[in-house]
Amino acid sequence: MSRTCQICGRGPKSAQSRSHSNIATKRTMAINLQSKEINGQRKRVCTKCLKTAAKEK
Repeated sequence: MSRTCQICGRGPKSAQSRSHSNIATKRTMAINLQSKEINGQRKRVCTKCLKTAAKEK
């Protein structure tokens, strides 16, 4: 299963990890996905979408 939000489509981003000597190493920053039941279906949703959905209620 991919690490993308099933509502907005956001996925992992690539970034750089910096050491004390400022050497850059590539890393991936995954989004915060939660498994929630929406309209009777289980979906993997990012917390940004959950927060927006809570505001709409």
